[in-house]
Order: sequence, then structure tokens, then C-alpha cells
Amino acid sequence: MRTTKRFDPGVLDRFERQGRGLGTQQNYMPWHQVTRGDPASSGRSHLMHWHGRLRHLLSDLEWGAQLFGLMPANVEDSIEQVPLALEFAGHPLLAYSARAPQCAMPGTLELARELCIRHPRVHGRGRSQNWRLSTDLVLVLRDSSDRALKMLAIAVKPSSWAERRRTVDLLRLERAYWLARDVEWLLITPEVSSKSVVLTLRRTCQWALAETVPAGLFDLAVAIALANPWATVTALIEAIEKYAESRHQAQCALWQAVWSGALPISLERGWRPQEPLLRISDTVFWAQNPIVSRRSAWI
Repeated sequence: MRTTKRFDPGVLDRFERQGRGLGTQQNYMPWHQVTRGDPASSGRSHLMHWHGRLRHLLSDLEWGAQLFGLMPANVEDSIEQVPLALEFAGHPLLAYSARAPQCAMPGTLELARELCIRHPRVHGRGRSQNWRLSTDLVLVLRDSSDRALKMLAIAVKPSSWAERRRTVDLLRLERAYWLARDVEWLLITPEVSSKSVVLTLRRTCQWALAETVPAGLFDLAVAIALANPWATVTALIEAIEKYAESRHQAQCALWQAVWSGALPISLERGWRPQEPLLRISDTVFWAQNPIVSRRSAWI
């Protein structure tokens, strides 16, 4: 089956019929997907499994942002390729909590008029239709103080995003959409994170995002690493493996401890397992994550 060549009103109608952009947790269906029936993305696409569902990531940059977004312990859900409402609509947090705002909020058509931005449209098959903007990643977070849920919207763009006025205008529109819903919005670009850190996350995510290890093994992995600061990664895994069901579980224990911040290390390290972990402070560790530290390329 051939990949759909381009977007037109018929493609958007199909997305609506399929229920894309609806659901939560493992039942959520992304608006844009990595399938033969979707127009190809300009970047290298990825499918990543997390919490019972494949995540559809349309570029290396989106994959990196997704990994950064899954590090905090208070992440309740992560949804990608989230379509924005065209007309007035309820708060997207209503799908998760009755405590979300109940009033209708402006869609992109109204906001585009307010901002004097030409709203995008698609044409084809003798028809013309308003385009549905989408946000690359939306995190649902549990507040540590009152346990309430909140959202964090994240746009992901290459370094050249500011070179085209149209791209800037559409980002202005996307940002206004989320600010109208009292949702913080970040613009993540290669400049706000380290490529080396992203590569470390990509190499270790198979263990960090695997099934959560028992609490006892997790604590043991932290204790072994702290007691042996100059031990290589290989030596640490071998020491943890003595108490684990398998080498894989030992690797999961070590990297889940790292990703959670219980074992803060420099993520700038290379891939070599014969090198030790470099311990750093909690503050410096989380500063490596642009989403946790709320770094944004938007000016």
C-alpha cells in the first residue's frame, strides 16, 4: 500500500472518522501517525512503546523530547500529535479530571482572527477546508502539592524555525491556544538541550522505560552504585545481577534509578560500558532536561 502523498480535505475527514486525537492513556489515538495511510513526515519517524501504546514520533527531535518528557515521576500521561480545536471547545484536561475548567475556550479560528494571522487551509478533490493545527507533545502532570492534574504543551522544531515568518506565526497561534487554556507551552529545539544527553537517553531507554523493577531491587541498585563510585557500568550491572532475576532486570534497575533522579549522573557520558558513572548534584542533573527545567527557545 502506497503512502498518502499529501494532506487534503478527504484525509482530514478520514482522521475525524477514525477518532484521531481522542482518548487518554493507552486508548489515545494520535492525530498524525506513522502509517502508510498518512502523508510522510519531513523527518525520520519513530514508533516507541510506552504504557501499553505505541507513540508516533515524526522526527529524531520529537523522540528526544518524548524521552525528556518521560523522566519525571509525576507524569500521568503523555500524548503526541495532539490536534487543536478549530472552534470554541472545552479544556482538554476534562478528559482526565472533573476539576478542569468547565467553560468553552477559543479555538484556532478565533485566535487567528485576534492575532491577525491567516489560518491555514488545505485544498484538494474540489474542496477547501481549515487545517487542524497540532501540538507535538502534551504531558499530563500530577502536582506534588495538591495532587491536581495539569498539562504542559511542547512544540518541537529544528534550528531553522525562526527563518520563516509563516512558521513563527503558526507557533504564535499554537502558543496562544494553550495560554488561553492556562497551559504552559514550551518550544524545544536542538539549542535547548545537549545532543550527547539525548543520545544517552536513546541508548538506555529500553531499560529505563521497561517494566518497573521491584522497589527493593531499585534501592539496592542505588546503594551499590553509591558505594562503588569508580566502578564501571559493566561492574555495577554485574553486582546488581546477583540479586536480580536476569541481566536485563539488573540493567533496568540501574537505568531506572538514573532516569528517576535517584542516582543523578552526567548524561553527557558516551556509550562505553567500561567507563564509570559520573555523579552530579540533583540540580545539575535535572538541568540536563529542558522540559523539567522549562527551557524554551521561544523569545
